[in-house]
Amino acid sequence: MLSTKDNELLTRTGPETSMGNLLRQYWIPALLAEELPHPDCPPVRVKLLGEELIAFRDTNGKLGIVDEFCPHRKVSLFFGRNEECGLRCAYHGWKFDTNGNCVDLPSEPPESKFKDKVKIKSYPSEERGGVIWTYMGPPESKPGLPEQEWMLVSDSQRYLSRKKQECNFFQALEGGIDSSHVSILHSGSVGGLGVSKKSNSTSLLAKDSAPRFEVADTDYGLLIGARREADEDHFYWRITQFLMPFYTMIPPFGGAPRGGHAWVPIDDENCWVWSWSWTPDRDLTEEEIEQMKSGAGIHPLLIPGTFRTQANKENDYLIDREMQKRGESFAGIFGVGMEDHAVQVSAGSIVDRSQEKLGTSDTAIIKARQCLLKAVRALENGEKLPALDPISHRIRSASVLLPKGMPFQEGAKEAFELREKDFEAV
Repeated sequence: MLSTKDNELLTRTGPETSMGNLLRQYWIPALLAEELPHPDCPPVRVKLLGEELIAFRDTNGKLGIVDEFCPHRKVSLFFGRNEECGLRCAYHGWKFDTNGNCVDLPSEPPESKFKDKVKIKSYPSEERGGVIWTYMGPPESKPGLPEQEWMLVSDSQRYLSRKKQECNFFQALEGGIDSSHVSILHSGSVGGLGVSKKSNSTSLLAKDSAPRFEVADTDYGLLIGARREADEDHFYWRITQFLMPFYTMIPPFGGAPRGGHAWVPIDDENCWVWSWSWTPDRDLTEEEIEQMKSGAGIHPLLIPGTFRTQANKENDYLIDREMQKRGESFAGIFGVGMEDHAVQVSAGSIVDRSQEKLGTSDTAIIKARQCLLKAVRALENGEKLPALDPISHRIRSASVLLPKGMPFQEGAKEAFELREKDFEAV
């Protein structure tokens, strides 16, 4: 369990909150690059950490992420005109560049110097890996963009999606580091990840539904080992990576594409769930891409024109009790990602962790909470934060068979470290 005070600290991410201040020290995935497909395209709303923002790509292709509301009469710039290197408010024509500077005030006399005193909030933004990123923290503390493998492979090796999930970001993130639920919640749906239900890894998951956890602190977050019985001489280890402040890497299944997530606060009661699948050394096949588009795996089926899932809270996630009885989905919900989505949201928008009854299978979740709370205190004390070095993100998750008695950090080191030659290849 977590005290009410610490739960508040963990889950409140708006401006001037302790957790919000921490998250703002890191680059944040804001929107898919395809949402701003060309210069002077329509602006896009995006809400992050409780802040309502507008993203646009100006005439020269430069990215801007600024306050959604014009400072004149607080009208939304979503209705503005993106033209001639600026976003012009539709109400009185006030125009702003990507840095938030007011560059034109047609409603004021020509001799007026008023525009020189007008500026709106703006955040640095960059494009990498098919994602538009923003940095919402102190300019003097801006780190380099993280260098995760999926960001560095070619477009043909990567598939991305994002969706809105109606719960706090950490509530969703906890599911990403909880390896024990895979043997139960996903017991019927694991094929949606592109792995055969008859594969060795699937059999090992079914064989042992009560993994033993070992968690190690790292310079980027946590290395989480879930140990299952394999045979008389070996353990099956599924090794999840938690990278500060909100990234998780899913242990792979054989030669299927790798997967990971970012769990980004929209506000305290909603989050963006980013999902990425990639292959380190080859293009994704048409069959793999179709599988991802089907909604069977971690990528969602969305209501067209939105980031809201077709299966959602209002329709009980289209639960199918017959499918549940047949064992095709333990929860009767289609898709690995939607199974997670449904159970996480069902606990409420912000779960009351003071009422939990945690077991040994929750070791990684306890450690992740401690990791974030420790980082909050480190920031307040002016100490070094984890995972700000872009190179610290050059890692992988892993699934390995190891001899009993061999520490997983040692035995799987070659599997989860992204070696220099691997990095150069991507």
